[in-house]
Amino acid sequence: MPDTTGAGDAAASYKTAGVDIEAGDRAVELMKEWVKKTRRPEVLGGLGGFAGLFDASALKNYERPLLASATDGVGTKVDIARRLGVYDTIGHDLVAMVMDDIVVCGAEPLFMTDYICVGKVHPERVAAVVKGIAEGCVLAGCALVGGETAEHPGLLGPDDFDVAGAGTGVVEADRLLGPDRIRTGDTVIAMASSGLHSNGYSLVRHVLLNEGGLTLDSHLDDVGRTLGEELLEPTKIYSLDCLALTATTEVHAFSHVTGGGLAANLARVIPDGLHAVVDRSTWTPGAVFDLVGRTGRVERLELEKTLNMGVGMIAILPEESTDTALTTLADRGVDAWVAGEITDRGDHGTGAALVGDYAV
Repeated sequence: MPDTTGAGDAAASYKTAGVDIEAGDRAVELMKEWVKKTRRPEVLGGLGGFAGLFDASALKNYERPLLASATDGVGTKVDIARRLGVYDTIGHDLVAMVMDDIVVCGAEPLFMTDYICVGKVHPERVAAVVKGIAEGCVLAGCALVGGETAEHPGLLGPDDFDVAGAGTGVVEADRLLGPDRIRTGDTVIAMASSGLHSNGYSLVRHVLLNEGGLTLDSHLDDVGRTLGEELLEPTKIYSLDCLALTATTEVHAFSHVTGGGLAANLARVIPDGLHAVVDRSTWTPGAVFDLVGRTGRVERLELEKTLNMGVGMIAILPEESTDTALTTLADRGVDAWVAGEITDRGDHGTGAALVGDYAV
């Protein structure tokens, strides 16, 4: 056998293999102040334990508490953050993708955990990601009770990373929202998105950066800022806005508009025999949606199947609740409007359909 113990050979270690435990510890220290800002009274202990603790005795006030759970990531939007070296907004996106799913059933967000996977731990970068997650949790009203930072040398490049998260919420059983509550004549209220949110970035990157010849530094006159700034606009977090609606008026269902677009996500909460008809003429999609369509010659149906087209959340409620709902949202600074109604199946088939042309 060959001699592999030469005096000049350095001893192998976890660090020489690419994993820096000290850098990970430094990242944890940097993120502690941000995690502390998300603390709710039910949270026990601090960051650094093997598990996050949440005092479930608070649920004793419920007659029949239902726990709602969701998990998600932010897709290839992380590539934009990596290219720009901006790490504190992507965590905001993560919270939105998780907690806006949870609130759809009427659940109050309680707590969240995160998973950050990197090729090499840069403590300041990891802390910036967690800072964004913590700020998002504050906006969603939930606690960040723990997480994991994993270093994967050899699988990811030194600057590569990805994020994912899981969250839990609670709703009283008799207040559970969904298809069973929806009735003919209900109003469909749209809430404006803050931009692309965190879906469709594989198409957007291909069209604008790979095929369109644009760079992240390209200034977009129609948008009023650079392409990179537009693509990194954080996903709007609607959780507390939706809960405010359920507290001030009757709501039958919500729909979070994510991958698949408006019609497909709205159809997920429409019961058999009924149909949601949404009128495109009630709003004008932001300039970035037109940019993607024009630059890539993407057909409208394909755009609508991939992007939110300016609508991030839908509320379905009785017609008589419309004015109160719109006032509540306006008071909270949410741009919202009546976009359609619930009808019998009729000529549109089942699920949801977009009709008319967008306003200009």
